[in-house]
Amino acid sequence: MKRLLIVAFLATAAFLVVSSGFGSPDAPATEIENHGATEHSEHAGGHPESVVVPVLFALIVVLVFAKVGGDLMERFNQPAVLGELVFGVLIGNLALIGIDFFDPLKTNVPLEVLAEIGVIILLFEVGLETNIKEMLSVGATSFVVATLGVLAPFFLGWAVSGYFLPDESIYTHVFIGATLCATSVGITARVLKDVNKINSSEGKIILGAAVIDDIMGLVVLSVVTGLIAAAGSGNGSGGVSSMTILLVVLKAVGFIVGALIVGSYLIPKIFNFGLRIKTTGVLLSIALTVCFLLAFLAEKIGLAAIVGAFAAGLLMDDVYYKKYMDRGEHDLEELIHPIAVFLVPVFFVRMGMLVDLKTFGDPSILGFALVLTVVAIIGKQACSLGVWKKGVNKLAVGLGMIPRGEVGLIFAKIGATLSIGAVTVVSPSTYSAVVIMVMITTLVTPPLLKISLLKGSGDGSEKPPDRE
Repeated sequence: MKRLLIVAFLATAAFLVVSSGFGSPDAPATEIENHGATEHSEHAGGHPESVVVPVLFALIVVLVFAKVGGDLMERFNQPAVLGELVFGVLIGNLALIGIDFFDPLKTNVPLEVLAEIGVIILLFEVGLETNIKEMLSVGATSFVVATLGVLAPFFLGWAVSGYFLPDESIYTHVFIGATLCATSVGITARVLKDVNKINSSEGKIILGAAVIDDIMGLVVLSVVTGLIAAAGSGNGSGGVSSMTILLVVLKAVGFIVGALIVGSYLIPKIFNFGLRIKTTGVLLSIALTVCFLLAFLAEKIGLAAIVGAFAAGLLMDDVYYKKYMDRGEHDLEELIHPIAVFLVPVFFVRMGMLVDLKTFGDPSILGFALVLTVVAIIGKQACSLGVWKKGVNKLAVGLGMIPRGEVGLIFAKIGATLSIGAVTVVSPSTYSAVVIMVMITTLVTPPLLKISLLKGSGDGSEKPPDRE
């Protein structure tokens, strides 16, 4: 009965959309983007159509498909994000079978803005869930594992890109390498929980390394985007000097370290000042203000906004806002979660929509996607070389670092928006190849990691997790 109601709802919505002419040739994408125009389209009765209508339609489509796709994937024990991405690819390529009324969503500017805010909220949430003290306590093993998990994929991705895309600039090759550095903490953590290994030696090493890997990856991303910005500014057409590279590295590291040092001093004072305000929602307002401020500052100095959002999340120690909870407000993670549930799927579905399946008509692009996926998997196996503790399943550690998930997708999106002159760093075909890599690495990790962790320990339920 529920399925029948869902189908009926979707069919009715599609009928209303088609009958209203939303996706017809008479309603081009530019009409949707021009939300500031003074003249709007009118219905038969002469009633002016609000500029919010295309945005409402976009949100209806995105949220429905995101939840249906996420539910479908979770039924097969796969991450919901994979369903959001796959369904985004599907609705973004329906024009291949003659259904083109979803195409305007690809150029819907308000939807793009919501997706950008969604990814900022996502990285802020990741920062909230990251405990710096716990990260430092995992020891040198996780640090070495993370370092190898960044270096090996970076240079392998660079090499593969250079081979398959010889006509692209060196910045494209470097950015592809940076994209392969990422590791999705959430996907691996879910698998570890499923097999009761979250507190095992392997689990602690993987999670600690994945968090350190994310921080290193963000620094690499910041450096690469900074170099591309320097090259695109026209200063020194002959290339980027070593001094420029050094300055970009110092800027990236300095921003994160500086934000943590200055923030740890200012944040408690800001929260204490907020206690004087008696209205509701003060805690959430302060947290979002800090998040958006650091994201804004990161963008202004040439780094990615997500770097600032992540740093803001790291700053939000629950000790600072305990008094807010004492007076009845919810925990900050609980307050942010509903916002993330709304906005983050918008990002993933839209990123899937931007994948152009026609690009895979070129065998070289398809080959590039497959080889990129192979080196993405192999590169993370170098992580096992950093495990010297006896009795630890080295293969499981390497497998746990494979999924690129949301982090790899964020990197790909940023590359697609960067350009040197009039040439984008990551072309549509290259972007599509990277998304395929993200999807496959996200898909294969859960079953492979489960098999590796459960090998020799029955079904995983008989052996309790290791405790220290």
